[in-house]
Amino acid sequence: MCGLSSDNGHSRAIPASMDPATVALIDARLDAIRREHGVTIPLAIESGSRAWGFPSPDSDYDCRFVFIRPIARYLTPWPDRDVIETPLEGDLDVNGWDLGKALTLMLKGNAVIIEWLTSPVVYGADPWFRDTFLALARRLARRELIGRHYLHLGERQRRTYFGDGKEVALKKVFYALRPAMALRWLRLHQEAAVPPMHFPTLMAEGEPPAELAALVGDLLARKAITREMGLGPVPEPIAAFIDRVFDAAREVFETGPVPIDESAKREAEAFFREAVERFGR
Repeated sequence: MCGLSSDNGHSRAIPASMDPATVALIDARLDAIRREHGVTIPLAIESGSRAWGFPSPDSDYDCRFVFIRPIARYLTPWPDRDVIETPLEGDLDVNGWDLGKALTLMLKGNAVIIEWLTSPVVYGADPWFRDTFLALARRLARRELIGRHYLHLGERQRRTYFGDGKEVALKKVFYALRPAMALRWLRLHQEAAVPPMHFPTLMAEGEPPAELAALVGDLLARKAITREMGLGPVPEPIAAFIDRVFDAAREVFETGPVPIDESAKREAEAFFREAVERFGR
């Protein structure tokens, strides 16, 4: 990992394995978004398999960012869209959320913004913004909601990528296995609410059965060096593990509505106001 500090004081961390030309294209697109939309971007990171720790040689680049508009744009009965999306071009996927959207979803238990805040691949991050937002998220995150997020994500990925008995693109196994490991991590760490984003860390701290760890290690090694792992049935120990974890998680996390605490809303609003005052001028 190459850690760099840009002229504007933002922190930056780009692995040497990432294509410099593609990184330059991402930087240029972020600059264009700032100019065309008149926004500040205090956080821009890589999501997806490169940040999760299981990229393939042909993995897409999934840049995600949080943006803040000028203060005046929040003082209108006709607010702007809370997302900025750019066209998919080749292996580039670049889009982001307004800070208000990110905060609202975080309070509702969407773990995506927490993953962005903990991504090891950083195109640019204001240190105050990232550290303060992450501390807030860790304080306000509710295990019940985070667990429900990973359960629903994992069930959706399992339905999408491998139904019972059919052959699948083996690299897709990780899309259901990662949320399953996050749920196992939560079961083993009862005092915590936020699992690690990094999949190898999840595996190490999730203490999987030895047979599962060996199978996953083999798939990870193959995924890292080949563009196409091919089709095949999901290894039975992996499929059985995923199903057991999801079955157990339903009993714990599918327990009805979890109201958002009013004090959490106030704390999130205070951070929103301070961030907009800092970056929305």
